[in-house]
Amino acid sequence: MKTPFHKIYNDIVKILDDNLPKHLAYHNVNHTLYVLDKAEYIAKKENIKKADIQLLRVAALYHDIGFVKSHVEHEKEGCNIAKRQLKTYGYSEDDIATVCGMIMATRIPQNPKNKLEEILADADLEYLATAQFWEIGASLYQELCHYNSSLTITKWNHIQIDFIKNHTFHTRYCKHYKTFRKLKNLELLKSNMR
Repeated sequence: MKTPFHKIYNDIVKILDDNLPKHLAYHNVNHTLYVLDKAEYIAKKENIKKADIQLLRVAALYHDIGFVKSHVEHEKEGCNIAKRQLKTYGYSEDDIATVCGMIMATRIPQNPKNKLEEILADADLEYLATAQFWEIGASLYQELCHYNSSLTITKWNHIQIDFIKNHTFHTRYCKHYKTFRKLKNLELLKSNMR
């Protein structure tokens, strides 16, 4: 029998709280919970069945857990952690493979292969199309400066502009309701560079 979701939720939040490096201003517990919330919301808009939403929720919790080991290849690390833990939580090999597929779909550049992977990929970058873009982007910049002290705000803004230009949402919902706001943020970014 599968472990109840609230138990997995509590376990993962505790692991993240206790083990994530403090310099992770962006890839922290708040980001994980934000992605969980957005994944559930998008899944409902995409009419995903309850059993699949359960797997999506689990994948959202695990999608950045690899950062407790390393910021390099953190998606693979996250899959390894999920594989070990989800077996003990009573998940089948098929369910674990589905969860790992979703985790890997958040890797940049994103390349989701099915609807659940598309949802988690979109939830992970949904902030690009929100009023929180500036605040969240600033926390990601702060985090990246830890790894690259020569990263200036000007270089960062160029990175963001290129990233948004090349980014495409995957789900019908995000394509329809999020693209406009994302492009508005892109135009604001560009105007700040002039």
